[in-house]
Amino acid sequence: MKRNIWIPLLLTLAAAWGIFHFKDWLGPLVLPLYIALVIFVTLKFYRLMEKDDQ
Repeated sequence: MKRNIWIPLLLTLAAAWGIFHFKDWLGPLVLPLYIALVIFVTLKFYRLMEKDDQ
């Protein structure tokens, strides 16, 4: 169970670090990538919470 939480969390933190570290190079893609990252995290944790209810 803990692996299901930690892997996406670490991948998300790495992606967020990459987005903000290379924001000058990414230019106008920063905002859409950030929004996609937020949606990914929200849906991933929603699925994890849904499994706990069952």
